[in-house]
Amino acid sequence: MRVLVISDTHIPITANKLPAVVIEEAKKSDVCIHAGDFVDASVFRELSKITKTYGVCGNMDNSDIRKELPEKQIIELGSIRAGLIHGRGSPATLMNYIDTEFKQELNMLNIIIFGHTHHPLDKEINGRVYFNSGSCTDRVFAPEPSYGILEIDGKNITRRIVKFE
Repeated sequence: MRVLVISDTHIPITANKLPAVVIEEAKKSDVCIHAGDFVDASVFRELSKITKTYGVCGNMDNSDIRKELPEKQIIELGSIRAGLIHGRGSPATLMNYIDTEFKQELNMLNIIIFGHTHHPLDKEINGRVYFNSGSCTDRVFAPEPSYGILEIDGKNITRRIVKFE
């Protein structure tokens, strides 16, 4: 299973539309996961027309998105159980926030996908993967735009952060 992971698109604030490379990746993916801060619900609807799309609302999302999407969710991706959340607060306390939000479910999650920082992260802690794709549209708060690709085969997850111009 191929999974496209994006976050913090902030459309139409940081960009007018999703980058062409992200649309092409969505077409090649079985699933797209957006870790919040769409800003406009049209981004979720556009991705949903291309592939199965999961998303959560972020701190910058409007009321339309908040009505449509939860603040966190657990997704079954084949044999993998993924926690999805946007994030809140300072990058220094973000991991504690995430673990607290998933406290009840933490032991059954293989990977936690999140956003908020605009900076990519791929880190394994205590056998659990923490994956942030960065922002595919931000050129102000991130060194370069990026997205993530997960390849899931049984219980194996191959992870890749793709940076582009």
